[in-house]
Amino acid sequence: MLPIDAAAHSSRWRRRHPVDKAVLGLGLTALAISLPPWPGAALVLVTAVVVLLGPAGVPPRRLWRAYRVPLGFCVTGAATLLVQVGGPGGFVGPAEGGPVRAGELLLRTSAASLGVLLFAFTTPMSDLLPRLVRAGVPAPVVDVALVTYRMSFLLLDAVRRIREAQAARLGHTTRAATWRSLAGLGATAFVRAFDRAARLQAGLAGRGYDGTLRVLVPEARVSVRFAAASVSLLAALVALTLVLERPLS
Repeated sequence: MLPIDAAAHSSRWRRRHPVDKAVLGLGLTALAISLPPWPGAALVLVTAVVVLLGPAGVPPRRLWRAYRVPLGFCVTGAATLLVQVGGPGGFVGPAEGGPVRAGELLLRTSAASLGVLLFAFTTPMSDLLPRLVRAGVPAPVVDVALVTYRMSFLLLDAVRRIREAQAARLGHTTRAATWRSLAGLGATAFVRAFDRAARLQAGLAGRGYDGTLRVLVPEARVSVRFAAASVSLLAALVALTLVLERPLS
């Protein structure tokens, strides 16, 4: 199980309906995209961090391990705005107004990523995917997503076991041995993936699969109070942004 998925299953909000958490998490993401970068996205970023570490109860180290990957993409994307190709400054030179645009993009994307992580850290996929059928998503699409979700964990576990076996047999002692081990890892994982898929299909056929996967979903009701509090928080962020709005310079 991935760390973020394990955190979602042990979250304080594990028993809340996904709609409750979508209103807050995806609402923060929408505000980060739509509000001015300063101070709107900055306020969203701070709010998301406070909610994640406070009411949601996400451990700081686990949050950082999950956040550093999208943050790296955010920094990389913002860095490209610092330079321009061509122009009077030569083939490559500093872009006019680049630091301001880069800072605005970094604020927007990093805040939006935290909003998505708030939803991911509190909502297991096993709770979300089966409920999508009730929201109008075709059942075959949800079934494919469920199977893919399950198979991804099995494949990752197989890759881990193969790497451990290769390391135990000194398969990573030299560069040449590492490349041979990597090739063997890819080939073995490819074969095992097809083998597990065939076994899964045989198992479903033996259990009378009729085109729909039926799974048990934990009972949960949409909390009007939680949703109202989330909407109030989002409205307060919008109002505070309009009051404090200043150009980023």
